[in-house]
Amino acid sequence: MTMKQLPLYLVCLIFLWACSDNKPTQSVKKPVKEAVEVPDFNADSAYLYIQQQVDFGPRFVSSKGWQECGDFLVEKLKTYTPHVQEQNSPIKTYDGKSHTLRNIIASFSPEKNNRILLCAHWDTRHVADYDVERQNEPILGANDGGSGVGVLIELARLLSQQQSRIGVDIILFDAEDYGNPDGDGSSMTSSWCIGSQYWGNNPHTTDYYAQYGILLDMVAAKDARFTHEGLSRTYAQRILKKVWSEAHRLGYGSYFVYQPTPQIIDDHYFVNTLANIPTIDIIEYDNNTATGFNKHWHTHGDDMRNIDKNTLKAVGQTVTSVIYKE
Repeated sequence: MTMKQLPLYLVCLIFLWACSDNKPTQSVKKPVKEAVEVPDFNADSAYLYIQQQVDFGPRFVSSKGWQECGDFLVEKLKTYTPHVQEQNSPIKTYDGKSHTLRNIIASFSPEKNNRILLCAHWDTRHVADYDVERQNEPILGANDGGSGVGVLIELARLLSQQQSRIGVDIILFDAEDYGNPDGDGSSMTSSWCIGSQYWGNNPHTTDYYAQYGILLDMVAAKDARFTHEGLSRTYAQRILKKVWSEAHRLGYGSYFVYQPTPQIIDDHYFVNTLANIPTIDIIEYDNNTATGFNKHWHTHGDDMRNIDKNTLKAVGQTVTSVIYKE
């Protein structure tokens, strides 16, 4: 049979077949992150670390309990990493008193450029300005001061046992809670969070930067609800989504609720505005109080009875999972 005898449509098909590229198509594979085992956050350990802080008594700046607890925190962190340093600086508080600031910083895998910042304040309130009794006396601050630190020390223990793929810096800010109870406007802002203000202007390493930060403040009360705080939404919406999504995946949706709430001045404000690191604040919001904070906030009721292991587990496991999945 000659070509002339073939139907025209068949000739066209043969021509197209001859011109076609018969090489198999190669698909481009996207890089896949290697699966990592997320360690179990031990709420009992975090609870113990809070108790150990409270045992020193009130820990407001320059007090005996503050000095002893600060020494304890430094030595405890040194058991988990050799990279522990302090920031000390003379400061003057709103009441005209002079103090020496003490920020405590622990780094894990300091050689890694990609980093996460985890922070909390370790000082406690020097007055019980929201109590009906003994308002001029300092409080124990188990939840407000102790809880965030307790969670971070347990995270430090986990990081010492199982290295994360990303570098982690833990900062315990000092003098967060020595603010003017009667201040307003700029004086209200500047008299609080002195430690994070200092660090924001004087980071512990030159040109320090982290991909994002997570602040823990009042993270241990029973049935606490953590909301989308205003400044966190403004500066770090992506991080809010990441953390809340992971909390819900782990089954902690009753703690991490999708509720927008007003902005507050906390340490994350200065990390965002001075260090330009997108940072969220995991902090309890209570719809049933006039302040929006826990009912024991800045009262003598903020003791170990205000600490709940289930809440510690929800917060600690969520943050642990976020870190190890980076």
